[in-house]
Amino acid sequence: MHDAEKSQLGKHTQYDSSYDPGLLFPLARSTNRERLNLSATLPFHGEDLWTGYELSWLEAGGKPRVAVAHFRFSAGSPNMIESKSFKLYLNGLNHKRFDSDEALRQLLVNDLSAAAGSGVLVDIVGVRETSALSLMDSGAICIDELQVNGFEYQPNSGLLRCDAGSETGRSAIVEESLYSDLLRSNCPVTGQPDWGSVYIRYRGAKINRESLLRYVVSFRQCQDFHENCVERMFIDILEACKCLSLSVYARYTRRGGLDINPYRATRDYPSTAETMRTSRQ
Repeated sequence: MHDAEKSQLGKHTQYDSSYDPGLLFPLARSTNRERLNLSATLPFHGEDLWTGYELSWLEAGGKPRVAVAHFRFSAGSPNMIESKSFKLYLNGLNHKRFDSDEALRQLLVNDLSAAAGSGVLVDIVGVRETSALSLMDSGAICIDELQVNGFEYQPNSGLLRCDAGSETGRSAIVEESLYSDLLRSNCPVTGQPDWGSVYIRYRGAKINRESLLRYVVSFRQCQDFHENCVERMFIDILEACKCLSLSVYARYTRRGGLDINPYRATRDYPSTAETMRTSRQ
């Protein structure tokens, strides 16, 4: 499988080139999952929800069209797609003519599914219809204003703990949603910072919120892809806090007209992510 160093990341690139599905650069999910000691039977399901804000093509008569697109890659697919290659591929559609919106959608489905190794869902939304992308309003509690010291800036699951005296007995079970806007990780090839918000919903022993904030901040100098960061968060929280149910949903800010929003959850929670956005997206 392709290595990220062999992709177009960090290299001079000519944009707005002709249509070429060969530009899509797949990365095997198994590489990261081996580092997490995950077996073929994954402890989660979920998806990577991408939003493309700069989708453009030509009608049959040559008139340009623009739209917003949602791309849903299953967490169970063999490959994820390197983001710069995705942007280059989409730019290659800018001067390609299509007889209908459905013809474009089907092309996207076919090309992306081939690169991911399994079916990808594509939805094309007209610019005037994008009010469907309402701001995130999940009812989650923000943990960012907590008075916390002793931060680290490399991922450390040892920071996580449950509240003192909290046990997983029936009387101690809680279910809540927490979030932080302080997520930052970095591209593993270029070192460029990636900014985001992370939403954590769980059921089980009460997670100490100060420890969770320290843990989220500990990704600040981590160099890894968005999808891998979320899977690591999921595994660390699940194992350290013994959650009965858990979902981790990161909403990263866009770069080059694309945002990447990985979502992982235990199988009693939905397998699909909300099509929403944060105020920074």
